Amino acid sequence: MSAVKFNAQPGLAPAQQPQAKSSADERVGQVTWFKRLFGRPEFASISGAVLVFLFFGVTAGGSGMFNLDGIVNWSQVAAYLGIIAIGACVLMIAGEFDLSIGSMIGFSGMMIAIPSVYFHWPVWLAILFAFAGSMALGWLNGYLVIKTRLPSFIVTLAFLFILRGLTLALSIMFANRTIVSGVGSLAANDWLATLLFHGEVGKGLFQWLASAGLITALDNGAPLVKGIPKVIVWWAALALVSSFVLARTRIGNWIFAVGGDANAAKNVGVPVKAIKISLFVFTAFCACLFATLQVFDVGSAAADRGMQKEFEAIIAAVIGGALLTGGYGSVVGACFGALIFGVVQIGITYTDINSDWFRVFLGVMLLIAVLFNNFVRSRVTEAR
Repeated sequence: MSAVKFNAQPGLAPAQQPQAKSSADERVGQVTWFKRLFGRPEFASISGAVLVFLFFGVTAGGSGMFNLDGIVNWSQVAAYLGIIAIGACVLMIAGEFDLSIGSMIGFSGMMIAIPSVYFHWPVWLAILFAFAGSMALGWLNGYLVIKTRLPSFIVTLAFLFILRGLTLALSIMFANRTIVSGVGSLAANDWLATLLFHGEVGKGLFQWLASAGLITALDNGAPLVKGIPKVIVWWAALALVSSFVLARTRIGNWIFAVGGDANAAKNVGVPVKAIKISLFVFTAFCACLFATLQVFDVGSAAADRGMQKEFEAIIAAVIGGALLTGGYGSVVGACFGALIFGVVQIGITYTDINSDWFRVFLGVMLLIAVLFNNFVRSRVTEAR
């Protein structure tokens, strides 16, 4: 009969013997994949985008909306809004707002058009001047918010009126009207404009697809869609870089920390002032990028460009999961929020629905997104 080996420590009663550690720690709860997905900030916008695509797939599926040219149309609208929605989203995560985005779009367009048309500057120099001027104004926005400790809502609201007034005054002063035209012909011969901001990408590929009969071609053999508009390429690149910075870098952690609790972030060494000012500069960069692409696409600058775009950018960011109180949000969600805008704005023209309902839909989407985000935040707070 084999002996039985005991691991009991000598001198201890059985009740005092150390117990084996449980394989499961009761302090660690198991979270299902659905709950993790539900807690993601972009969940609402992705779900909304799926519902929107399903709706238009049923109501406008055979109208050409989902043909290649239709896809490019609503993707281009979404890309323009997506560019400024990314800037607005990142700034909102840091706990601030910029209501001057729309006015910055109009003013940046004038900073390109007036020097190139009336002062005969090279277009590439006017582009650099516009970006430098816009980013300087963004720095000024951030500096005033930090220095005066006034709400960014108030400071940028003032710049909304200042920049809009300057745009109108300058256009009347130089062109004697609200539109400055003639930029398109100048941009066609400029190396920087044609390289980065004007035209399409992948023209050779699309020409080959048309010749192979894979996409629609015109009577002369040219493709109906020449290529991917550069605004879509810019949108994708900006989304990838911004998402990487937020999710994988120290600066991204700082942005979330600043939006969550600026004082606590400052106490642990986060450069709160530098982060906030930098994000105002980034938002101005996004607005100027929007304006530059639009000016070369349309061929002119106008005083009313960018009207109410600041609200649309904020709505797209909120639909994408960004909280109005800061510290929470997603660039991917903001991009899907912009995609919803583009699909609805263009898709509604493919149906029998009156286009006047577009704004009603946006308001309903905003309300649903805010309620959903508030619900998710309360659940996350309770879980902690």
